[in-house]
Amino acid sequence: MQVDKYSANGNDFVIFHTDIKKERSNLAKIICDRHEGVGADGLIVILPSKEYDFEWQFYNSDGSKASMCGNGSRACALYAYTNKLAKKEMRFLTDAGVISAHVDKNMVEVELTKPEKLKEPFEEMGFVWHHYDTGVPHLVTIVNNLNKFDFAIAQKMRYNYNSNVNFITIKERNILFVRTYERGVEDETLACGTGMAAGFYTALNLKKTDQFVKVIPKSKDELFLRYEDGKIFFKGEVKFIFKANLNRELSEVFS
Repeated sequence: MQVDKYSANGNDFVIFHTDIKKERSNLAKIICDRHEGVGADGLIVILPSKEYDFEWQFYNSDGSKASMCGNGSRACALYAYTNKLAKKEMRFLTDAGVISAHVDKNMVEVELTKPEKLKEPFEEMGFVWHHYDTGVPHLVTIVNNLNKFDFAIAQKMRYNYNSNVNFITIKERNILFVRTYERGVEDETLACGTGMAAGFYTALNLKKTDQFVKVIPKSKDELFLRYEDGKIFFKGEVKFIFKANLNRELSEVFS
C-alpha cells in the first residue's frame, strides 16, 4: 500500500485515495505516529463523489475526526491534481461543507467555509477571547507580542471550550503573525489554516486589518488571506515530501 506525504507550511499530512469508505481512526493514530509510523499532523483519505470531484475523510493524529482543515485542504487539492483525480479548479466535500480550490503549480488557494461567530468576546485567564468557527472552532486573542503565547493557558482554553487556540499580533494592518495550539494534535503546530483564517476574521471584524493580508505562522512561511463577498480565501505553497510503501501489517489495516 502506498501513501504520500505533503506539507502545507509545516502542517504535514499523509494522503491516499481509495474507493472504500470506512472508519479509519485507528489507522490515523498508527500512521501519524512520528516514531513508529510515517509521522504527520493528520491523515487525509480521498474518496469518490457523485456530485463533486471527490470527498474526504480527515483525521487528526490522535485519531479524532475534524470537519475541516485549511492547510489539509490545500495539500489535498495538490494531491488530487497531481494524481489526476481532479483538474486545477476543483470542488470537494468535507464535513464542514464544500471546498473550492485552485492549483497553480505548488501554490494552492482554497475558498473556506463561511465563518460563524460562536460567542461574544469575553475575558478569561488574563486575555480577551473571540470565538469563531472557520470550519472548526477557534478561540482568538490579539496580543502585542507573540512571546505572550502561553502553552499552559492555550491547553486549558482548548479543553474549556473544545476549540483550537490562537494568539495573533497585527503589523501595519496587512501582516498577521499567528501561533496556534491545535486540538487533535494536542500541541502547538507550525501552521494552522483555519486558525489563521479565524485570526484574520477576528482582526477584520475589529477593523484592525485590511481585506487582503499576509499571514506568518510559526513555520515563518508566508501565506495569504483575503475576504471577498463574505468569503475567506486562503493561499499558500504546498510541498510534496515523499511516497511511502507500507509494510504488510500496516497495509492490512487499510483494507
